[in-house]
Amino acid sequence: MPTAREALLDAALAALAHRPWSAVRMADLATAARVSRQTLYNEFGSKDGLARALVRREADAYLQGVRKLLAAPGPPARTLAVLAEWIVARAAARPVLRALLTGAWDARLPAPRPARPGARPAAVPAQRRADAGPPAPGELVAATAACADESWAAGCELAVRIALSHVVAPPVPYGGTAAGAQCAEPESWSPMTPAITRVIETILRAETTSPRKTMP
Repeated sequence: MPTAREALLDAALAALAHRPWSAVRMADLATAARVSRQTLYNEFGSKDGLARALVRREADAYLQGVRKLLAAPGPPARTLAVLAEWIVARAAARPVLRALLTGAWDARLPAPRPARPGARPAAVPAQRRADAGPPAPGELVAATAACADESWAAGCELAVRIALSHVVAPPVPYGGTAAGAQCAEPESWSPMTPAITRVIETILRAETTSPRKTMP
């Protein structure tokens, strides 16, 4: 059973699929989540607070998925190729995550405005964390690499950057358009796996055999 906070965040995310954030009404979200408007304001403080919480949850869910994938057994190169493919597919399906990873926030999305300086801290601990603001794209890349084993953290960062290059400029299918490629089904990204695997294997070999590894 989701908490009132989770139900409200789910309702906000669902509303974004049909209308821009500016047109999302707090009263409608409370109705959809089956809670009172007072509960909504108790949890988030304001619509901007709700936006920060929604963005923070998206970042947390992304890093949770990263940790799960990197913990899976298997050769590092294959694991990182799977991670890169997962990032591309998830970003294609989740506009808020795509904006977090690229820093490109369009008018339809809840831009993460910082909390007002000097404002009283939120009563809800989770909201205080959200009000601190989401990670910047570079911080999110670094946090992703930090989830990997130290011996192949550099390879992990490479995999993320390769994935982000596909998120920012998705390949255009024959006879298609870039916009169509960005909205493609996740399965459409699977052909990139062999190429990514080869590149990452090469980098991991170089990282392991480089003389710099033997230097103090």
